Amino acid sequence: MPRIPATPLIVGCGHVGTRLARSLIGSGRRPVGLVRTQPAADALGRQGIAPVASNLDRTVEEPPAAAENGLVFYLVPPAPETDDDDPRLRTFLAACGDERPDRIVYVSTSGVYGDCAGAWVDETRAPAPASARARRRLAAERILADWSRQTGGDHVILRVGGIYGPDRLPTDRLADMKVVRPEEAPWSNRIHVDDLVTVLRAAAERGRPGRVYNVADGHPTTMTDYLYRVADRAGRPRPPAVPLAEAEQHLSTGMLSFIRESRRLDITRMQRELGVRLRYPDIDAGLADSLPARRHA
Repeated sequence: MPRIPATPLIVGCGHVGTRLARSLIGSGRRPVGLVRTQPAADALGRQGIAPVASNLDRTVEEPPAAAENGLVFYLVPPAPETDDDDPRLRTFLAACGDERPDRIVYVSTSGVYGDCAGAWVDETRAPAPASARARRRLAAERILADWSRQTGGDHVILRVGGIYGPDRLPTDRLADMKVVRPEEAPWSNRIHVDDLVTVLRAAAERGRPGRVYNVADGHPTTMTDYLYRVADRAGRPRPPAVPLAEAEQHLSTGMLSFIRESRRLDITRMQRELGVRLRYPDIDAGLADSLPARRHA
C-alpha cells in the first residue's frame, strides 16, 4: 500500500486543508500548502505549514517541488464561471508535466449523483449532476481519469457530503434562514471535518487506484433537522419552516440547492476498503464536539 511521504502537497490549503496539514505535522510529515495569494501563504507559514502561493487561474510555469513523484491532496474547487470543465485542475496537471505526482487524492462532491429521490446511493450509481457546480466536479473527475491513463499516475476520488465542524456552523445565520417543513424536507448527508481528514489520509494510504468513495457519516438526515439541532444546541430559536411548494418564494439560493436533490450515501466501501472508523458517526456526536451546548436566554 502507498505510504504518505514526508512532504505531501495540499493544493487548496483552506479550512479542510489546514486541519489536514496539522494532522500530518502531528505524525511527523512536513506538508506543503498551496494557496492562491501571498497573504494566505504568509498565514499558513505562521501556523508552521510550509506555504506556496500559486494562482491556478493563471499559467503556472512549474509545480511545487513536493508534487514531483509524491502525494497530492487536491482540494481546490473549479472556478464558478467555467462551464462543465475545470481549468484550474488542468493548469495544475499541465504544470506537473513529466514530473508527475504518484497519487492525487481529489475531493469531489456527492452532488455528482444528482437527485436520487431519497434512495440509498453507492458508488456504482451512474452520475447525473443537475447543478453547474456538480457538473464541474464530474468534469474534474474525468480529467483526472484521463491524466491517469496518459501518465501512469493514480488518483482516488472522494465524493463528499456536506462538511461541518468547529468554525463551520451556520449559527450566525440562523436568524435569517427559513427551512422546509420537517415532513417534506429531502435527505442530505454530512461529515465532520476531522473525520474527513481521517478519510483523506486513509485514501492516500489505502485507496485503490482510480477508485471512487462516498464520504459521509452514514446517518443521513435532512437540512431542516440539521439546522434545528444546530439551533437547539446553540440556544437559539429554530428557523421558521415553510411548505415545500413555497420554497422558491422564501428560501435562499443556497438553501434551494440543498432541497432540490435528495439522496442517502452508502459508505460501505469507505468503511471496508479504507478501514475508516469515524469519530463522529452522527450529527449529535459531531455537534457535541463543534458547539458547546447552551440554554435559551
